[in-house]
Amino acid sequence: MYEALTIFMRWLHIASVATLIGGMLYGWLVLVPAAGVLAAEARKALVDRTAALYRPLVFSAIVALLVSGGYNLATNPGHNSIYYILLGLKLLLVAHVFAVGIVLVTKNPEHRGRLFGGAAISGLVIILISAYLRRTF
Repeated sequence: MYEALTIFMRWLHIASVATLIGGMLYGWLVLVPAAGVLAAEARKALVDRTAALYRPLVFSAIVALLVSGGYNLATNPGHNSIYYILLGLKLLLVAHVFAVGIVLVTKNPEHRGRLFGGAAISGLVIILISAYLRRTF
């Protein structure tokens, strides 16, 4: 049973990261440029609708990442100081991605492209740090 729960939590963590960071990449590289050619009223309607559709995914991914990340941390204790330094850096970047995700789906910021881009880059760095930590420790 414990092994099945561990596998489920790992899957939940990876699926949530894919949902959150994939959405940020899509918004940055596809949605914002495509919306840029629309008239102001049509652009606002598109942005409002996409934010409403993405909102439950963002909040679900955040909750799932907090639960699965907490589980992963609790079940894998006893690492060295370098691990915890990199984990701290990763968690700061995670806080950035969470905050930007919440702003993007609850507000209507004018600098939407920059927010998507910054969060997408932070997300890719998070994935890089995670891969390193998983491989090294």
